[in-house]
Amino acid sequence: MTAEAAETRSNSPDDTTAESRGDGRTDGRARRRGGRWIEHWDPENETFWAEKGERIARRNLAFSVLCEHIGFSIWSLWSVMVLFMGPEYGIDPAGKFFLVAMPTMVGAVLRVPYTFAVARFGGRNWTVLSALLLLVPAAVAAVVIEPGTSYGTFLLVAALAGVGGGNFASSMTNINSFFPLRKKGYALGLNAGGGNIGVPVIQLLGLLVIGTAGAAQPRLVLAVYLPLIVLAAVLAALFMDNLAPVTNDTGAAVDAAREPHTWVMSLLYIGTFGSFIGYSFAFGLVLQTQFARTPLQAASLTFIGPLLGSLIRPVGGRLADQFGGARITLGTFAAMALATGVVIGASTMKSLPVFLVGFISLFVLSGLGNGSTYKMIPGIFQALALRRGLAGEAAAAYGRRLSGAAMGLIGAVGALGGLAINLAFRQSFLATGSGTPAFVSFLVCYGVCGAVTWAVYLRPAARERRTAQVPAADGEPRPAYAEV
Repeated sequence: MTAEAAETRSNSPDDTTAESRGDGRTDGRARRRGGRWIEHWDPENETFWAEKGERIARRNLAFSVLCEHIGFSIWSLWSVMVLFMGPEYGIDPAGKFFLVAMPTMVGAVLRVPYTFAVARFGGRNWTVLSALLLLVPAAVAAVVIEPGTSYGTFLLVAALAGVGGGNFASSMTNINSFFPLRKKGYALGLNAGGGNIGVPVIQLLGLLVIGTAGAAQPRLVLAVYLPLIVLAAVLAALFMDNLAPVTNDTGAAVDAAREPHTWVMSLLYIGTFGSFIGYSFAFGLVLQTQFARTPLQAASLTFIGPLLGSLIRPVGGRLADQFGGARITLGTFAAMALATGVVIGASTMKSLPVFLVGFISLFVLSGLGNGSTYKMIPGIFQALALRRGLAGEAAAAYGRRLSGAAMGLIGAVGALGGLAINLAFRQSFLATGSGTPAFVSFLVCYGVCGAVTWAVYLRPAARERRTAQVPAADGEPRPAYAEV
């Protein structure tokens, strides 16, 4: 065992000393058996961070990205499988849109319990287990994906892929605890962006299979992912850690649910992440249905938008660290509204090149907004702590407690935006044979999200409400403001 691994292991089972939670209280469950447990974690302490905290946090981030990456691939599995499902499967475009919506819905619901599983089982332990769970939808899909299987069976198997969507919530909650506030934007953006890349990667693999083996060989995609899932789980078990100070606090979930900001951010995340995942799942079907692309032609284009949107997510977090998440988010929604206008015009003119420019721009902008909105969450709860008279580590602990719980709720509601997008496309194509009415509704949504961002977080009156008087070292009150 390496020295670094040794320093992260828990006390022996005979040690009866309760470990510190980091906020002055103790938790009897902190002394846990098995696994790699870190007893003390204080990332806001710059000395602790420089000496060992950053090294450990980055290692956990790397393997978290790997597992979440594969989780996203399995979550978006059926956006690829439907490209293999030709006329012999007997499923019309509306049925396919509903099929790809099933994992979105299940993944959104699972994000809530996955958020709290990190504190219950440990971030490392739950990462291993949640990775292994991905074997179920992948293996079952390999069994049923053939003509003659009933549509109800396909719906059930597609729903199983929702476990991949839950991985995002637990991964983000876990990584949020490892990094200090000043670095959360970039770390969370990198974690989520690396995970989001799982969408274009599996789409690229689907393109490779269709282009080489043909559209009758969907099982080759699954044959690649089954061993990758096992490898990711093994690496997480070997190199990740559990944080003992992170305890299950159901009161935090209740407190987060009572905060209006949790639901405001849920709306904004519907606009950013809901767009990203919804468009990712629907892109290929839109190209096939509206522009009569073949499976190979569609697959050769579908990966571009999700790839660019994933790569730019850390940039959104970094820009939010530098300029404030609310500013970047507002600019993103304004640009998304403009790009949607381009898509609507292209749909009316039936111009595929213009449509691709507008639609791929939506992916890039949604990725940018994903990073900036998630940066806003810890800043918002830190600002609430300052406003309520807390300071220093007490304010940081309050912010970590509520932001971790809020991320699960916000992530779940945001993912439901992806479901709404696929259902909107389904209804739009059923009613008119075109996706244009759906895009009009998305344009309205981006306008509402931009207006809410400005009204709640950027207009002068809102900024003044987030400015708190906190005691300085000399005892005199001074204004404090946590940028969101």
